[in-house]
Amino acid sequence: MEAPLQTEMVELVPNGKHSEGLLPVVTPMAGNQRVEDPARSCMEGKSFLQKSPSKEPHFTDFEGKTSFGMSVFNLSNAIMGSGILGLAYAMANTGIILFLFLLTAVALLSSYSIHLLLKSSGVVGIRAYEQLGYRAFGTPGKLAAALAITLQNIGAMSSYLYIIKSELPLVIQTFLNLEEKTSDWYMNGNYLVILVSVTIILPLALMRQLGYLGYSSGFSLSCMVFFLIAVIYKKFHVPCPLPPNFNNTTGNFSHMEIVKEKVQLQVEPEASAFCTPSYFTLNSQTAYTIPIMAFAFVCHPEVLPIYTELKDPSKRKMQHISNLSIAVMYIMYFLAALFGYLTFYNGVESELLHTYSKVDPFDVLILCVRVAVLTAVTLTVPIVLFPVRRAIQQMLFPNQEFSWLRHVLIAVGLLTCINLLVIFAPNILGIFGVIGATSAPFLIFIFPAIFYFRIMPTEKEPARSTPKILALCFAMLGFLLMTMSLSFIIIDWASGTSRHGGNH
Repeated sequence: MEAPLQTEMVELVPNGKHSEGLLPVVTPMAGNQRVEDPARSCMEGKSFLQKSPSKEPHFTDFEGKTSFGMSVFNLSNAIMGSGILGLAYAMANTGIILFLFLLTAVALLSSYSIHLLLKSSGVVGIRAYEQLGYRAFGTPGKLAAALAITLQNIGAMSSYLYIIKSELPLVIQTFLNLEEKTSDWYMNGNYLVILVSVTIILPLALMRQLGYLGYSSGFSLSCMVFFLIAVIYKKFHVPCPLPPNFNNTTGNFSHMEIVKEKVQLQVEPEASAFCTPSYFTLNSQTAYTIPIMAFAFVCHPEVLPIYTELKDPSKRKMQHISNLSIAVMYIMYFLAALFGYLTFYNGVESELLHTYSKVDPFDVLILCVRVAVLTAVTLTVPIVLFPVRRAIQQMLFPNQEFSWLRHVLIAVGLLTCINLLVIFAPNILGIFGVIGATSAPFLIFIFPAIFYFRIMPTEKEPARSTPKILALCFAMLGFLLMTMSLSFIIIDWASGTSRHGGNH
C-alpha cells in the first residue's frame, strides 16, 4: 500500500537554504490560504500535486524567482564547508594521483545522486528530502532521512566549533604578541568554545528567524575563497623543510627570505626526500580519505529547496546548476588540497589552517584568514542548528504548535552535546571520519537510489530496467563504502595509530 502524500511548508529565503523549524507544519492551498488541520492533508495533497498542462508538478502557492547564476552560488555555498580544511591531509595520505582519482569519483557520483533526486521529485512534485523518504517508505523513511540530515548537520556544527577551539587561541596569542602559548584560561580552546557558544551562538540560535542568513552564507563562501588564495600564496613563501626556529621569526619578509636561502643551502638528503611529493600512498590514514571527501560534497538536502526557488524550473536546468556548482567546488577543493600538501607535505595536520602556526604565529595574512574563517563558522552554526531542531521536533513532537520552552531547550541541549563532543574529541579528523562514513553515504548514495527505486512507477521503468538496476548498484556501492570506511576507522582507533593532527 502506498504511503499517503504529505507536504510541508517552510519559510523560503533568498540564499537557497530554507529556515526550517520557523513555522508549524501547514498544508499549502490554492491562493494564499493555509490551513493547519492535519486531518485534511490527504485531500489537499491531491490538489497540491495536480499537474498543469505545461509544467511538472510544483508548489501551487510559490513561484520561484531565483536566477540560474544565484542558484549556482547558493548550491556552491551549500557544498562548501569545513571539509575543505581536511583535504590536504587526505592528499598527504593518498598521494596526488590517487587523491585526484577519488575526488573525481566522489564528484561524479554526487552529480548522479542529484540526478536521481530530481527524477524522484519530478514524479511526485515533492521538494523536500524528508518528504521523498515519506513518499517512498512512509513514516520510517521520513524519520530515517531526518536522522541522517540531523547527524550530518551535527557533524558540521561540531567541525565548526572545533575550528573555534583550534584557531581562536592562536588569534588571541597573535593579538597579545605572545611568543608561546600560556596556560591562562583565555588561551584554552575548551573554555573559549564554551564562551563563544554561550555569548554569540546561543542568542542567535534562539531567534525564530535568521535575518542575517543570506549575508552570512555569502560571507562564508567568500572566506573560503580567501582561505584558498592564502594557501596558494603561502606555498611560494614557506620554505621546505621548516627550520627548527622558523616559528620564532616575525612577519619580516626580508628576514624570511634570508632564512629560506640558508635552509636551501643546508638541505640534507633526508630533508630533500621529505619535500618530495608522493603520487600514490596507502597507509592507515587513507581510510579517512573517502569520508572526508563525502563530508565535503554533501549538499543533497539543499538541492530540492533550491530547485523550488528556481525561476522557470526544470530538471534539466537544475541538473546543469548542480553540475556547475560541483565542478567549481571540485576545482577549489583540489587546489586547496594540492597547495596545502605541497607546502607542508607529510607535516600537514588534519586541520590545514592550524598547520600554519608552525610557520609564523605573527603572520598578518594568516591572521586575517583565521579571523575571517572564525567569523564565518561562528555565524554558520545557528543556521545549521535550525534544520536539526526542526527534525528533532518532527521526530519527537509532530503536529504541535510552537513553544518557546521547547525551542530554547532543544537549542541548549544540542549546543551542550556538541560542545562536549568538541571538547573531548582528540582532533577534527574523528568528526570528518565518522560523519563522512555514516550520514554522508546515506545522503549521497543510499537514500537517493532507494527513493528513486520506490518512487519511479513500474509502468515508466520496470524493476529490471537499466536505470533502476544502476540505482540499486549505486546504493550497494554506498553501503560498501560506508562499511569499509567504518571498518578501517574502527581498526585504526583500536590500534591507536591515528595521528592527532591539530591536537594541542
